[in-house]
Amino acid sequence: MADDPIARLAATRALSVELCQGLEPEDLVAQSMPDASPLKWHLAHTTWFFETFLLRAHLRDYPVFHPGFAELFNSYYVGAGPRYLRAARGLLTRPALGEVLAYRAHVDAQMRRLLDDAGAHGDDAGAHGARLRGIVELGIQHEQQHQELMLTDLLHLFSHNPLQPAWRRLPELPRRGVRPLGWIERGAGPDTLGHHGDGFHFDHEAPRHTVWLPAHAIADRPVCNAEFAEFVRDGGYRNPLLWLSDGWAAAQREQWRAPLYWSEDMQSQFTLGGEQPIDAAAPVCHISYYEADAFARWAGCRLPTEAEWEAAAREQPLDGNLLSSGLLRPAAAGEGAQWYGDVWEWSGSAFLAYPGYRPLADTLGEYNGKFMSGQMVLRGGSCATPQGHLRPTYRNFFYPHQRWQFMGMRLARDIA
Repeated sequence: MADDPIARLAATRALSVELCQGLEPEDLVAQSMPDASPLKWHLAHTTWFFETFLLRAHLRDYPVFHPGFAELFNSYYVGAGPRYLRAARGLLTRPALGEVLAYRAHVDAQMRRLLDDAGAHGDDAGAHGARLRGIVELGIQHEQQHQELMLTDLLHLFSHNPLQPAWRRLPELPRRGVRPLGWIERGAGPDTLGHHGDGFHFDHEAPRHTVWLPAHAIADRPVCNAEFAEFVRDGGYRNPLLWLSDGWAAAQREQWRAPLYWSEDMQSQFTLGGEQPIDAAAPVCHISYYEADAFARWAGCRLPTEAEWEAAAREQPLDGNLLSSGLLRPAAAGEGAQWYGDVWEWSGSAFLAYPGYRPLADTLGEYNGKFMSGQMVLRGGSCATPQGHLRPTYRNFFYPHQRWQFMGMRLARDIA
């Protein structure tokens, strides 16, 4: 299935619906904050993406399911037309869930017709079929991003409910102690950053280019809960000397005292499986860039640059605690280096274009390029990232104050 985009498309589309199994319709319509979206909206928006960029653009006789959906489920693509206010998506009680699922089925059927007619199966597809396969692959990757968002948005929604509902019963975490932090050292010298060769990548992962890496050491696992708890107990949230100015202002304004979802006594945290004890050895999660930066300064270290992270990640197996594990929260490190999965790791690098960057053509060029301002790069994937979605060059990005995603950190330090 890995080499068949049609089979992967069907599996991806099915997984989005499967993630909603066991939830009530009311769970799918609520919106907990402007940064999050209702799960029903995610189901519809990922369908709108295929409808807009694949079917409307390449199927002449495509029968539009509902003309009003073009505005309701457009996220931020100005070139595609009007957009419904993001902060008000929770007001969209209609279309009902059944109609959204019918919309998905309609678009799926039309995609199968288009791709069958265009001969988009296999490596021997013509130029038109290859072009369609490229859009299908982008749509798959886009929907995988939204599958992770569905889970993090649901977690944030449920966290506001005093009943502490659980999405599902989650399996037990592996029982491990806190493994001592190890360091991977690298001398100063040139290296390369960015994607090259075959395989899918987003436009902002390229072009590959040469960078200079200083002599440095990077930790072989993320910072764990026990270590971050020491920062909290040592007054880390009360010491302005540890914080960037904007970070200190955000911490005071939002009254941050610990990572998001931690209990006041730092003994438990809210998860997709409900309230659970904090695993001291698991990677700390749901922290902002500002908190990660403050902790690194407290620890006498810094955050790694994305070039340092990528240089080390190329040597690691592309596997870890991802969505397919079913754990749905970070797990403690084993004996080897802990790199992919568990938590997205804040880097010390701003999300900016690589030298020679070129966005995708037309409206799809709005996918990434227009967000290259005020955001920071995260690397590595999380416990909610779908299998097959990652690669060493993958650049995630969020604003430095955000922390509702599975966000954690890894330390780095300079070597004299």
